[in-house]
Amino acid sequence: MERAEAYGLSGAMSGAFLLSCLLFAAVSRRQRGPYMDEVFHVPQAQAYCQGRFLQWDPMITTLPGLYLLSVGLVKPAAWLLGWTGRVVCSVGMLRFINLLFSAGNFYLLYLLLFKIHQKNKAVSGFQRILSALTLAMFPTLYFFTFLYYTDPGSVFFTLFSYLMCLYGNHKTSALLGFCGFMFRQTNIVWTVFCAGNVVAEKLNEAWKTELQKKKDEKISSRKGSFSDLTRILQFLVQYLVSPKNLVTLTALTWPYIILVSLFFVFVFINGGIVVGDRSSHEACLHFPQLFYFLSFTVFFSFPHFLTPTKIRKFLLSLRKHPVQYSLIAVISLFLIWKFTYVHKYLLADNRHYTFYVWRKVFQRHELVKYLLVPFYIFAGWSFVDMLKSKSIFWILMYFVCLLAVTVPQKLLEFRYFILPFLIYRLNIPFLSLYRQLLELAFYILVNAVTLYLFLNRTFQWENSDEVQRFMW
Repeated sequence: MERAEAYGLSGAMSGAFLLSCLLFAAVSRRQRGPYMDEVFHVPQAQAYCQGRFLQWDPMITTLPGLYLLSVGLVKPAAWLLGWTGRVVCSVGMLRFINLLFSAGNFYLLYLLLFKIHQKNKAVSGFQRILSALTLAMFPTLYFFTFLYYTDPGSVFFTLFSYLMCLYGNHKTSALLGFCGFMFRQTNIVWTVFCAGNVVAEKLNEAWKTELQKKKDEKISSRKGSFSDLTRILQFLVQYLVSPKNLVTLTALTWPYIILVSLFFVFVFINGGIVVGDRSSHEACLHFPQLFYFLSFTVFFSFPHFLTPTKIRKFLLSLRKHPVQYSLIAVISLFLIWKFTYVHKYLLADNRHYTFYVWRKVFQRHELVKYLLVPFYIFAGWSFVDMLKSKSIFWILMYFVCLLAVTVPQKLLEFRYFILPFLIYRLNIPFLSLYRQLLELAFYILVNAVTLYLFLNRTFQWENSDEVQRFMW
């Protein structure tokens, strides 16, 4: 990193942290007590602060990573600074931990962008800093900087694990993956993703060697044709059934294999992936979640997706491959027809934006969910098109992880999309400076509206005296 870039990064991080502190103070003044899921998280952390480690709220569904880390940070700080009484493990103190995670996420996003795109010499230091700032301000994640939720810490340890994986420090990566798992059990999928990175790299090397051997043969003149896909799948099977290759991959990924094995032991002993209350977190094959995620990605990455060039390219692809797109449309319609689930929280809790998205869009008419299929197809095509610089094996591995982390979820919850979105966004090409600035401005606008609504547009339920607030 050059000196000017280092100064620029320091300035951007300092400015973002100062802004976050000011917003944190505003949120803490308006909402002093626990709100929404904080009603469960805060008392549990306070119980741990008081040494009651055997106390557990059965309504909590995640492992105690957030509370253990909170005690590990707050208790030494309180001892060093001489804090006593209610200030120790107060709501404000616990929330401040996520402010620290937010700063850490900014730095990790920058390091990941630097590592992933290090071969692209056309990308300037300013663009890297701007892109890291934009992702650090990603609205769905940034909002929870100011509340005591698991999301900032979950993202921090997962991104840190991914960074260590890219640098080849796989034991450290697996250890950090365990920390992420302790924040949210579904983060085990991103441990598999890190192992998949290693496997995809080896597969890509072997595939290039295979193509080199057959360079004199007539392969396929059409890139991405069905015959190409068949050949790749045949190669994949042949590679993975070879004992020698399996031993090589196991030697490279054994830290991740141990962690995934421990996860299955946990699931067996626990009787499921969810701890505590399982009634509201039932796994199912909710395939339309993938369509919701693609729509979510298009919305938050519209400078990447909604360009005249990309739309023309999609229409050209549509004209060239009408049979394939027709088949995709039929499959999508079938998945929506047979596998759409509506969680009771989605219909009942009018504090979340998803409640209004569902009511204003999907509940307008029974046919709306089917009429959106053309948009889903465009979103899916654009999504894959942005990954064309990655190897086919990386793309397959990412999509397996994406399906694993989204499809089993019955509840439509934007927070579940944070990590797959960030990992996707980190791996697509950089935009022009103008479009980067447009993306950042859009995120700032969404954050401003979201925080304004949360702080100022309060309301009350008929059967409750508590103040209710809009949130993600």
